[in-house]
Amino acid sequence: MNYKSFSLLFFVLLMSFNSFPDKTNLNPISLESTEKKASENVSVYSQIDANSFVLPSFESFNLALDGFNHLKEKGLIQKNILTIVDFSLSSTTKRLWVIDLDQNKVLFQTLVAHGRNTGEEFAQAFSNQAESYKSSVGFYATAEIYKGKHGMSLKLDGLQKGLNDKARERAVVIHGADYVSESFIKQNKRLGRSQGCPAVPVEMNQKIINVIKDKSCLFIYHPAAKQDIVSKLAS
Repeated sequence: MNYKSFSLLFFVLLMSFNSFPDKTNLNPISLESTEKKASENVSVYSQIDANSFVLPSFESFNLALDGFNHLKEKGLIQKNILTIVDFSLSSTTKRLWVIDLDQNKVLFQTLVAHGRNTGEEFAQAFSNQAESYKSSVGFYATAEIYKGKHGMSLKLDGLQKGLNDKARERAVVIHGADYVSESFIKQNKRLGRSQGCPAVPVEMNQKIINVIKDKSCLFIYHPAAKQDIVSKLAS
């Protein structure tokens, strides 16, 4: 194992142990299982072909991959495509990644908007409620394509009750938007915002949707919501 992989493994083991609700109840089996899973995630991450892009943080990828594997086992997602949105980052950065887990390769990295009531440059507040105009964190399954007011769009099914399970009734979808652009950032010092949808640049919209449609995994991450995401994934 190289130095990078060792450092990542040490980091994720430390984070995993700190997240246990009661360390006095740990047993050798649970520790062994946690260590094995952490090692596997480190291995996958260290072998990803960034494809001239910048990789997502290991913390966001680690949680995303755990969720992906859990949902795949339950049959809630089918394709080995993982999309990660890291809302801990500035909206002026490219904080959406599409990763092909069969090829271990980043296919796309691009800008993505958060909801207008979620924050200005940074995402800070999230909601699952209708008319909140806020983004929702957690795991989603991508669904069907349709043509709406923003053109080609992709419906999403939120898979975590209380976090994002009202996504379909809220019409939280992936679509292209002209306010998701470098030119908008240059003029406004931040990205434009949606009504809660993870909107992407118009020129990337069709490419991304055609790859991630039909039950692939979308994960919207924010560290402040990590405990809720983990607990509701296990329930």
